[in-house]
Amino acid sequence: MERHLTGSAEHADYLVELSNVVRQRSIGPVGPRSLVRLDLVLRALGDLSRDPGVTVHLVADASLLGGHREFADVREVARLRRWVADGLVEEVPDADERVLDLARMTGTRVVTGDQYVDHRLEHPWIQGNTWQFLRPEPRSDGSVRLVAMDMGVRSAVEISRRTELAALKKQGLLGPSRSPLTEVIMRSWRCAERRCTLYDVSRGGRILLPRMRRGVPTCELHGTPLVDEGARLGTAQLKVVVEGACAARHTLEEGSEAYVGRFPGPDGIALHGLLSPETAARVSRRHVSVSARDGTLLIRDTSSYGTRMRRTGARGRLGPWEGLPSGAWRPFRPGDEVELAPGVVLTRSGRRFPAELAGAWRAVDAHAPVPGSAAVTTRRY
Repeated sequence: MERHLTGSAEHADYLVELSNVVRQRSIGPVGPRSLVRLDLVLRALGDLSRDPGVTVHLVADASLLGGHREFADVREVARLRRWVADGLVEEVPDADERVLDLARMTGTRVVTGDQYVDHRLEHPWIQGNTWQFLRPEPRSDGSVRLVAMDMGVRSAVEISRRTELAALKKQGLLGPSRSPLTEVIMRSWRCAERRCTLYDVSRGGRILLPRMRRGVPTCELHGTPLVDEGARLGTAQLKVVVEGACAARHTLEEGSEAYVGRFPGPDGIALHGLLSPETAARVSRRHVSVSARDGTLLIRDTSSYGTRMRRTGARGRLGPWEGLPSGAWRPFRPGDEVELAPGVVLTRSGRRFPAELAGAWRAVDAHAPVPGSAAVTTRRY
């Protein structure tokens, strides 16, 4: 296999996400990890390119060798370590991000089985891509063929959910069934080192969720067990979109309420500086009220001109515009849009309150809707 490997991505015919290929159980021998699967992929690439000397650049997560006990053949582990030492495998903390950076810069095709949904905000070029990503598939004779994947176009809500899942996975906050460890997520934490502010909610701004090490919430910086500070409060983020561009963001604390409008007052979200005089004339001083309650976001119309709303349905598709009843609270879910005036829309960030994570992910696992839920951001993972 070595004759096909190159340490230079620029000189490679293809990029291979090695961690993904080695772990793909649908091809090659039985077992969690095997380099035989790479050999099958290399043969398939030779057939596809009609070049027996085809070259590839391999990128792997550091965790691939970290799980060396899952290789059935210890000789494969030694071989893989030698490749890393010789520069034939690029070993990085996050192979996904590195592979996508290289694919974007070089235009080289990528062998992987990953849809990269959680990376599509940073890499929008993945949306609708139908040629650059190749998935290994088994043939009846045990060989492998490579099939171009249609990456499709994923909704902002789905991307946000997958991003959230990836963030939790990175911190070790997913259980065996890939469900969040809500008993950790729903708590606030403090580092025993007095000068450490990574988890200090009182400072505002961004905080981290803990990293789980051997089942213990641990400080990312100091590596020491964290102190439980009680239940975590959530925050919700609103985005003001004017003529298709995000013009402002506003964060609401759990239990708070804020008016949005032309001049809503000192505690509200003022839009007068974002709008043309003609558009501002169609927005009430206090147009809508938004409230964060019990892990959900609610909205009600308080305007003189009326407000429209459209909801996100199956597969992230937006429904028709409907009038928002005056004075009545309505759930404001991620992906929903609220129009104050033509070209002035409120929308939602896609992450969730910690208190809402458990029910939301249980419902996703069960392929069921989340009753009355609204996804809201935590301060930061």
